Amino acid sequence: MSESPNPARSDPLESLNRTQLERLAHIDFRLYFLGELGRADVSDRFGTGPAAATRDIAAYRQFAPNNVVFDIGSKVYRPAENFVPLFEHSPQRVLTALSQGFGQGLGDVLEPMLRCEFPVPLSQPNMQVLAPITRAIHQRKAVRLGYTSVESGRTEREIVPLALVDIGIRWHVRAFDRRHRQFRDFVFTRMDNPVVLSDSQVTREESVESDDQWSRVIELELVPHPAHPRPEVVLMDYPFDEHGVMRLKVRAANAGYMLRRWTVDCSPDHSLRGMEYALWLRDALSLYGSSNAQLAPGYRDPRAGTKIKAI
Repeated sequence: MSESPNPARSDPLESLNRTQLERLAHIDFRLYFLGELGRADVSDRFGTGPAAATRDIAAYRQFAPNNVVFDIGSKVYRPAENFVPLFEHSPQRVLTALSQGFGQGLGDVLEPMLRCEFPVPLSQPNMQVLAPITRAIHQRKAVRLGYTSVESGRTEREIVPLALVDIGIRWHVRAFDRRHRQFRDFVFTRMDNPVVLSDSQVTREESVESDDQWSRVIELELVPHPAHPRPEVVLMDYPFDEHGVMRLKVRAANAGYMLRRWTVDCSPDHSLRGMEYALWLRDALSLYGSSNAQLAPGYRDPRAGTKIKAI
């Protein structure tokens, strides 16, 4: 697991190359979150022999001599009582590793490191669809494909893919739609037969620099929902500041998706009820101009009658 050196430490780690840092970070991770480390945990992870694993553990002890004790009975290393992590471990990466293990990208079956339960994804991209789209993003190319939308049914499209977006329940791609001459969101599961157009030139009009909704960043101020029966619990659940406000920055193109995912009451008078609404968007006008603001729970568009077109 690649992590950043802990800023509370001095920085002799900067002299190490990336491979060495990866090994020391893995040792740090095992000690910190699993409470034990054997030579096989290092050699199996990196495909090295026992002698190399011993050297890696010795190198770790050189940088953090007070972090490790050797348990003679079980013949494993354990974190010392005064253990201080050598690296900063991202919560998302840690939870992913614990719940899904370390995959090598070569068909490995991911095994969790601890008993863990998480929602099964109901909608995932087909790899034969995903791969041409990601190639096009990387190479700045257009794609011809079939697309089935709620509004138009199946049509042939040429799009210029710009970015992948995960909204929690599905993945889509942000792209310029040459048919409608505008930037839109395209759901992967509705695509078929994508072909990268290697000879098709992408103009500036079709590039991410021209996507105002993608470039515009909105700052959202979330607070405990005024109608929540236990606001002190909400304050414990989320990283609010000392004033009880959580400030988040999101792209205008994704704001509505994110607020729906987080189940935030976006009504101006915090009128939504239910235990699922732990958070309230303090200033609903901050969403004004976001192309998918109406997806946010309870949002009322100041422009009466405005609707978002289904894709």
